[in-house]
Amino acid sequence: MRYYIIAGEASGDLHGSNLIKAIKAKDADAVIQCWGGDLMEAAGGKLVMHYRKLAFMGFVEVLLNLRTILTNIKFCKADIFTFKPDVLICIDYPGFNLRIAKWAKQQGLKVIYFIAPQVWAWKENRVPEMRATIDRLLCILPFEKQYFKERWDWEVDYIGHPLMQVLESQSNLPHPIPSIQGQPIIALLPGSRKQEILKKLPVMLSVAKYFPSYQFAIAQAPGLDDAWFASLISTAPNIHIVKGNTYALLNHSKAALVTSGTATLETALLNVPEVVCYKGNPITLFLAKRFVKIKFIALVNLIMGKEVVKELIQSQLTTQNLVAELQKLLNDPAKQAQIAADYAQLKQLLFTGSKATEVAVGIILEEIDKQA
Repeated sequence: MRYYIIAGEASGDLHGSNLIKAIKAKDADAVIQCWGGDLMEAAGGKLVMHYRKLAFMGFVEVLLNLRTILTNIKFCKADIFTFKPDVLICIDYPGFNLRIAKWAKQQGLKVIYFIAPQVWAWKENRVPEMRATIDRLLCILPFEKQYFKERWDWEVDYIGHPLMQVLESQSNLPHPIPSIQGQPIIALLPGSRKQEILKKLPVMLSVAKYFPSYQFAIAQAPGLDDAWFASLISTAPNIHIVKGNTYALLNHSKAALVTSGTATLETALLNVPEVVCYKGNPITLFLAKRFVKIKFIALVNLIMGKEVVKELIQSQLTTQNLVAELQKLLNDPAKQAQIAADYAQLKQLLFTGSKATEVAVGIILEEIDKQA
């Protein structure tokens, strides 16, 4: 079979790579063309476009790069038309993927959406068109199946969260900084995009001087320039950089300061107490407050329906607040016990008994067989 897969972010590349491995395990003759990253390419997909060329976040940023986005959409359609896949698989990244999915359906292609767009947060008006366009919608958050059924009378598939299988083998990783082995670490996860790192990392770094007995280590995302990244910490004490080894860093950390996104869930599933940090473009935030209908920004809190981890957003993201929250995580036994209990419940909600990508591949092959 011929598979065309589109992922537009680092997390999509990770889950896409495991999906490709699962496809190849079931279909030895699979031919896979993809938009994604190094992981999807290493798994056996022919990489057409790297996600680093697609990573625009926020209302303002998208508007500023609209011409590039439209050019990419045109190119993607042409590439799919030439490749002639048996199925199009979209991984999250809704602003781009929903446009491609609609076009693909018009061409008579089978469309599977792996990792449903978070329309329950905003842009619910997308759902009717999604329902007309997508043959199977695969959800990874437990409340999404109920949401689509009760609000839209749409039967979708809950497959469990793919991070559960990713993190299964990440519990005994070697120490990422051998020179400080045995010393307590606080991890800083500032994100993978330069614009978000520039806004959040300086505030994160500012707390280091208040915790002289701890070593601070920054997770540097793959693809970021080493010299540029190092220049951001040239004046900060007790700082180390860990590149491309975030899970090992978290495994050996006492706490973490984490930018909003998938990393907040990864940190929780690795049992690391965390503070969630967000600071974005003021215009983007103003618009988000008008249109986004969720109480929390951290996936951990959204899934649990309560504040499990502290969120410091925009003006709340200050050195004083970060220091206060870190003190609680490191020194308050009651706080530590509550977080541990909540993390255990979180894992129960996200595990279905099978690997999410294997469930997804079963559904994909089932849909392909329907049109055979």
